[in-house]
Amino acid sequence: MATPAPKPLTMADVARHAGVSLATVSRVMNGNPSVDPALADRVRAAVASLNYTASPLARSLVSGRTQTVSVVVPDLGNPTFQAILRGLSRAASRSGYHVLVADSAEVVEEEEVLAVASRRRTDGIVLCAPRMPEERLATLLPELAPVVLVNRDPRAGVPVVAADYRSGLTELLEHLAALGHRRILYLAGVPWSASNAHRLEAVEDFRRANPGARVDEVPCGVDFDAGAAVLDDVLASGATAVLAFNDLVAMGLLSALAASGVRVPEDVSVAGFDDIPFAAYTSPPLTTATVPAEELGEKAWLGMSGLIEARDAPESVYLRPRARIRGSTGPAPSAR
Repeated sequence: MATPAPKPLTMADVARHAGVSLATVSRVMNGNPSVDPALADRVRAAVASLNYTASPLARSLVSGRTQTVSVVVPDLGNPTFQAILRGLSRAASRSGYHVLVADSAEVVEEEEVLAVASRRRTDGIVLCAPRMPEERLATLLPELAPVVLVNRDPRAGVPVVAADYRSGLTELLEHLAALGHRRILYLAGVPWSASNAHRLEAVEDFRRANPGARVDEVPCGVDFDAGAAVLDDVLASGATAVLAFNDLVAMGLLSALAASGVRVPEDVSVAGFDDIPFAAYTSPPLTTATVPAEELGEKAWLGMSGLIEARDAPESVYLRPRARIRGSTGPAPSAR
């Protein structure tokens, strides 16, 4: 007859072994300084003698924490958001936390529903590049607290971790201008994206600083298919250089241009943004701006852990992208 497996130890076993109440064991296990030092030593001795380890569920019931934070992203298929999640989840794991991820699929209404539902199950929430309108976001933030924003405009009382998209796009525009391009086309992202708004600010700054250059805008999107779909607009524009909202859009355009027999960069230069892992392996390799996405995720966790542990108010962090010049951009045809 098989010997029954021993029952797992509980805090009640520790309390009996130490000769103290269950409440005392609970306070000692959670680092409560109000416990008499002699009693605390007895509890720790009992824990060591029994080789007791509290289960995560028990700890969460005692502490009122789930040891989990939620993250809402607009599109899990985007490698930039994947890198942010990688940085955040690894940093959270080192602190003993798990990450619950929700994908709003670029649907603004779904984003709010997911944020509220996931926050109820976790200790805090990270909104990664939220698409919801400014006034709705401001109303929702108190309900979600503690909350950290990624790639959104700063606001009082909420840590923001963001890339400086305005300076990054400016650097790419100046690169194209230095190559002699005077007709540039910007393929805009979704209109409710804060990072797209910062890119448009860079375009306007460039226009004012370079009156001899022309930068037109074409509504586009954020993925590969969106870039391929604007081929006719690109060819009809007369632009000698195209600057895409992100690398996925640029890659879609590169594919469509190649299928149409348009040479890059001899006939038209193409640049993206983000420097996702595939950008260096397109044909030709894609000029882009490197966004430190994993570092954004790590900084987001630092802000969140500071809020959860009630440390000093975390400061907002802004990281600057850097232009990565590759073979997809070259001199304007008239400058050769």
